[in-house]
Amino acid sequence: MNVAVIGGGWAGLSAAVRLRQNGCTVTVFEASRTLGGRARRVQSPTLGASIDNGQHILLGAYTETLALMQELGLDSQTLLHRERLHLQSADGSFSLHARALPAPLNLLSAIIGARGLSISERLRLITIIQALKRQKWKTPPSQTVVQWLAQGRQSAHAIQLFWQPLCLAALNTPIQQACAQLFARVLQDSLGGPKAASDVLISRVDLSQLWPEQVVRYTPAKTAGQFEIRCGHAVRQLTCDASQVEVDGKAYDAVVVAGNAPATHRLLRQLSPSESGARYLNMLAALEYIPIATLTLQLKSAWRLPHAMLLLKDNPAKLQFGQWLFDCSTFMQSQAASPLLNIVISDARGLMEHEETAVIAAVIKQVQAQCSRFGAMPEVVKHELIIEKRATFAATPSLQRPPNRSPWPRVWVAGDWTDTGYPAVLEAAVRSGKAAALGIAGHTSQVAISAKD
Repeated sequence: MNVAVIGGGWAGLSAAVRLRQNGCTVTVFEASRTLGGRARRVQSPTLGASIDNGQHILLGAYTETLALMQELGLDSQTLLHRERLHLQSADGSFSLHARALPAPLNLLSAIIGARGLSISERLRLITIIQALKRQKWKTPPSQTVVQWLAQGRQSAHAIQLFWQPLCLAALNTPIQQACAQLFARVLQDSLGGPKAASDVLISRVDLSQLWPEQVVRYTPAKTAGQFEIRCGHAVRQLTCDASQVEVDGKAYDAVVVAGNAPATHRLLRQLSPSESGARYLNMLAALEYIPIATLTLQLKSAWRLPHAMLLLKDNPAKLQFGQWLFDCSTFMQSQAASPLLNIVISDARGLMEHEETAVIAAVIKQVQAQCSRFGAMPEVVKHELIIEKRATFAATPSLQRPPNRSPWPRVWVAGDWTDTGYPAVLEAAVRSGKAAALGIAGHTSQVAISAKD
């Protein structure tokens, strides 16, 4: 079977690997020159270094991503910096550290020993998680995270210190609008999973190198057809009928459209109109997007922080939008000429309303003040601000997300925005790509059986 995959991001490449495992001939079309989609390497002329287009983290609960890396013959222990869940504010006012105990004692002991929360706040935190577990990690479809927290009697202090940054990091959506069920799924797989599920994983290499670029050298155990990746090829035309699909005039047996949602919408609306097709396109068009910004600071000298990841207290009124601080020297295999820090701003809509120079200056002051206990911050030599304007969809309650199988024959879609049950995280993209590939394989088998009958 000859399959085209449009998009060389995490979803498209995940689909390509699974299709090859099923013996398909696969051609991947990627508009960019670099693989990885919204989690890829970019060149920063300002810094004189290759950096990621945004700081990403993975979790030990990302089983499909880890399984994919293993299938590609990659050593995740070498490529990923792993540490037990450790949430610590840069100013030292809050910390929560998972212990080396079997689940759920590892997290129970972490909450009991958390610094910065009162005894009653810690007890209510345990109570709300246990209640969610008894409900089999289900919440009402229309419930927001803030409504769920109010129902669980969480204090404003605990929400500001713990729940709000956790929700923003997981869903990139404010707690007032964020879907409680999607948040519950994240909690289920991490806090409700085995001991290693809540581990934080950070790539030691750039995100394109982590595994996307390794797909080219992948040879599956099962005999597979030819494999080709065409970087720098933006697909312009897509047509289909019951017998084949055409991608820029070339015929294939099936296609996986794995671009971002707007690009996928542009291609799918070229296909023959139908009532079911219109409903599908409407789901795509209804998705709204929230940006994420990453500010990379190049320091004049080393300033090793005690943890790879520290929590910052943001203050938008002072243009201090930083939420997470990453010390790249603690996890990167290779370093630029000078040490690098990454500051992540989820839901960066507020940042985009202000002049960039003023925001950067304010965030630098924020880091200097909140990290003062670690000694004076070295001089910032250069900086790079990257804003991914369509980083994630707005993860609101009752949102209808497109399934992998489209209404058009032989056309499947993949992306973190499809109906995976996860928010727009890397694991969702990998799972979506796998689901699309398995759908094609299953559909082909059904057609073959029908033909024999």
